[in-house]
Amino acid sequence: MSVTPAPARLTVTQWLLLALLSLDAVLLALLELFFLPLRLDGTALPRMLGDLPMPLAILLGAVTTPLLVSAAGKLVRPGLSFVPLVVWVLVIFVVGLFGPGGDLVLIQDWRALLLLGASALPAALALGGGLGRARAAASARPAQGGKRG
Repeated sequence: MSVTPAPARLTVTQWLLLALLSLDAVLLALLELFFLPLRLDGTALPRMLGDLPMPLAILLGAVTTPLLVSAAGKLVRPGLSFVPLVVWVLVIFVVGLFGPGGDLVLIQDWRALLLLGASALPAALALGGGLGRARAAASARPAQGGKRG
């Protein structure tokens, strides 16, 4: 039976980085929510191909959410890399469903599902990959230490 040592406490810098990454997750989730309904209808974007939805927020979420998870794993600790993803999901659901003034901000069509899937799934994959690499590195360390003698 092997005993795993307790991880070291977070430093002040690590706490600040985790708070900054969580704030980034909040701001990105709000940006993605509010810009999700953009359409090429001539109002905010130029009129092209009729009234075509332009889900740029989905692309933004698909790129930035996994980056936040990876950054938390590298800069803070792999075991805490879930925090930006949880914060992002909570903001999407809380603000999206109970938005400012009781408005429903999360639109009820395919773009909302695509935002959730294209952002949360790659972030979850990045989370699992980071945790797996950290576990493999931790299990390789004792084996290397035993070969010294």
